[in-house]
Amino acid sequence: MNWHKSTLEIRTSGKGLHEVTSLIAKQMDDWQVGEGICYLFLQHTSASLLITESWDPSARADLESFMERIASENEPWYTHTLEGPDDATSHIRAMLTDVSITIPIDYGKLSLGQWQGVFLFEHRDRPHNRRILMRVLEVI
Repeated sequence: MNWHKSTLEIRTSGKGLHEVTSLIAKQMDDWQVGEGICYLFLQHTSASLLITESWDPSARADLESFMERIASENEPWYTHTLEGPDDATSHIRAMLTDVSITIPIDYGKLSLGQWQGVFLFEHRDRPHNRRILMRVLEVI
């Protein structure tokens, strides 16, 4: 077995879903991984990772709208607002989603479904630099 490690740096443009599937696939191609497991871990408390529809942009828009509705900004009961009105909501949204994903690798490709993609879900209004730790356990 081989253990591959990398950190993917992503600059978001602000709140929303940012597809990172191609960045992950490129790193795997560079490593020439055939079979194994890909572990992704986001080192942040105000963003998250998820696998969702990657073909139709309206699916992403619906997810973003849903998140706005269930964790809206400027609620009077929020106390964690040091960094602005998106402070408490960004942490709540990250709590409702995930910061890690595991994906099988078969025949040199992520074993995602036909319409699936990997996304970084930025929960902050302003742009951020985000880091995804990428670890691949390759079966030889």
